[in-house]
Amino acid sequence: QVQFVESGGGLVQPGGSLRLSCVVSGTSLSLYPMGWYRQTPGNGREFVAAIAEFGSTNYAESVKGRFIISRDGAKKTFYLQMNSLKFEDTAVYYCNPVTGNYPWGQGTQVTVSS
Repeated sequence: QVQFVESGGGLVQPGGSLRLSCVVSGTSLSLYPMGWYRQTPGNGREFVAAIAEFGSTNYAESVKGRFIISRDGAKKTFYLQMNSLKFEDTAVYYCNPVTGNYPWGQGTQVTVSS
C-alpha cells in the first residue's frame, strides 16, 4: 500500500527557513503531479505547491517566491524548501498526489513563532 512519510517540520522564527521531506513507498506507479498541502486546526487542507513529472511547478499565491518544491526521483522523495517563513505558514504539512484518492500521511508540524 502506498505510504507518504513527511518530516522536517519544527519551530522556527519568522523569516527563517525549513526543508520538508516526503518519502513515498509502496508503489512503483507514477504519482505525478505530487503536491504539498497544509492544514490548520478547524480548517480543511490547503494546496501549497505541486510538481509535475517533467519538473514544472505550481504554487499557491501565498507562498509563491518563498517556497520551492523539488524531488529526488531515485530516492522517491519530494521536498518543500520554505524560506522567509511567516506566522501564517504555521500548519501541519502533508504531501499527496494532486489527483487520485490516496491515504494521507501523518504530516509534519511547522510552527512559526517568535
